[in-house]
Amino acid sequence: MTTSTASRLTSPTPPSLLKRLFNHETFLAWLFLLPSLIGFITFYAVPGVRGLYISFTDWDMLSAPKFIGVENYADMFQDKQFWRSLQVTVYYVILNIPLQTILAIGLAVMMDRVTKSNIIRGIFIMPWLLPPVIVALIWLWMLDPTLGFVNNLFQFLGFSRQPFLGSPDQAMPSIALINIWQYTGYTALLFFAGLQTIPKSLYEAAAIDGANERRIFWSITLPLLRPVLVFVLVTTIIGSFQIFDTIAVTTGGGPIDATRVITWYIFEFAFQRFQMGYATAVSVVLFLILIVATVLQMRLLRADESDLA
Repeated sequence: MTTSTASRLTSPTPPSLLKRLFNHETFLAWLFLLPSLIGFITFYAVPGVRGLYISFTDWDMLSAPKFIGVENYADMFQDKQFWRSLQVTVYYVILNIPLQTILAIGLAVMMDRVTKSNIIRGIFIMPWLLPPVIVALIWLWMLDPTLGFVNNLFQFLGFSRQPFLGSPDQAMPSIALINIWQYTGYTALLFFAGLQTIPKSLYEAAAIDGANERRIFWSITLPLLRPVLVFVLVTTIIGSFQIFDTIAVTTGGGPIDATRVITWYIFEFAFQRFQMGYATAVSVVLFLILIVATVLQMRLLRADESDLA
């Protein structure tokens, strides 16, 4: 008997696939995953598959759905209001995300370099702890053309009163500023947590080499914050595309459809016109848009790489 033959006879046989799937450790892993798996299947997978089916039907929520194929999608792409709502949504994202991200990074750097007080961090995150509806109601009162605090302050300083939420030109920037006020503090805390992962020795070495604060920020801080930046951009852009609460409380899609974002467009067809099949088709398209946007961001920002490695 050769040596190789003897080694094959004496070496243990690798466990089969079934044994690997159902051994003690795997069973415990599945046991811990089971609650989340049940929740995902119940509240995401099943409704998602059912929603995809509904998008191919004509359903008013009162009678049985009637299968109509891709008619909803054909009507959607021919509807100028759909493209207009998508354009308004993109406009809101452009107003919201860059300014919110820049302010959040600035606040995070200040919290890291100037003060690390827990009281300051708590003040920054307080607006995020408020429900969006409450925030919208507060700012609806503050921006009121007649009784609002902001317009009274403008008048006191010698400026003219502004319509803000009542103006087609000012409504969407006003809503963007409301959401920036609410979420910038939370986003800053995410960046602040990312700053804690950057080795302080890098800053010390840069200071010894004579680098100023601006050079340190662009050469060390920002590149090493890239993983956190990817996470923040992906989540905030997804959230911005789904804005609804603030618009529902403040403008209701107006004035003159200036704030009629894609989620409000879906809401109108689903619960005001009772065209649930068409509304679901728009939701499916929105889902695909967000997937494409997320993949592009992760590719362009190299989400799978780390400069700390």
